[in-house]
Amino acid sequence: MLYSQSKIENYTEKNSNLEHWMTESALQILSTIGYKAEFPCPFSQAAAKNKRLLFSFIADATEKSLHQSAADLQAYLVRAAKWDGKVSSAEPLLMVFNPHFFKADTVTDYHAIGWKILQFWHDIDTTPWPSDVSSDPHSPFWAMCFAGVQIFVNMSNPAHQTRRSRNLGQALTFVINPRERFDRVAGDNPQGWKIREMVRDRIEAYDGLSHSPVLGSFEAGEIEWWQYGLTETNAPRADRCPFHTKSRQDAHALEANDSKALSSEYSIPLREVG
Repeated sequence: MLYSQSKIENYTEKNSNLEHWMTESALQILSTIGYKAEFPCPFSQAAAKNKRLLFSFIADATEKSLHQSAADLQAYLVRAAKWDGKVSSAEPLLMVFNPHFFKADTVTDYHAIGWKILQFWHDIDTTPWPSDVSSDPHSPFWAMCFAGVQIFVNMSNPAHQTRRSRNLGQALTFVINPRERFDRVAGDNPQGWKIREMVRDRIEAYDGLSHSPVLGSFEAGEIEWWQYGLTETNAPRADRCPFHTKSRQDAHALEANDSKALSSEYSIPLREVG
């Protein structure tokens, strides 16, 4: 289920089905990226100011909840397809995972959880991978796709201490946008370069650290998957993406069977914490 920013801000225990962890996590996010805060992304701040943020809450790591996350993503993409192209009307999706279940000690471990969730989405997706998108995360022009739509997934998490711009509070939070939005508002052109430089300057001031060298442009053929989960330092990266694209034959078979089963090899080894 998708929740509007206004519903979060107007929450009261008597008129809402939101649980405490949901409102607590969401209000932490709003206080971090709100337009009066110093958060470096002007697009997130504009969305918060215009009350355009959308929220999805994932209660636990059960298969049922993971299917719900995929359903929420699909509902969001249907809504996002109607975007009029104006920055003022863009609606990012903030998918918030219950911190009592989705818990890790390090940035790397949070990223591992994130990639298992993306793999789950891909493995139950009945839409074939788009033919114009690379299937290899290590090659140019790869992007995560779901329901035939390219998306960008920012895996923000509480383990980030140095790179504060990727820490939105107590919960693992995916900030999701259709990837094409970045081409339209900050593409590989003089205006886009200027916007990207401005954002990166703001990131450096906010984090107290030079912006990550892996931040780049899809249109320029720079690697996307590293940008989903940034590391705490600017050391060169040589890690391999854990994501595996299924064959088109597998996608057609899944569509034909309408399978809702999740193979154990994709289960998420999470622990509940007190």
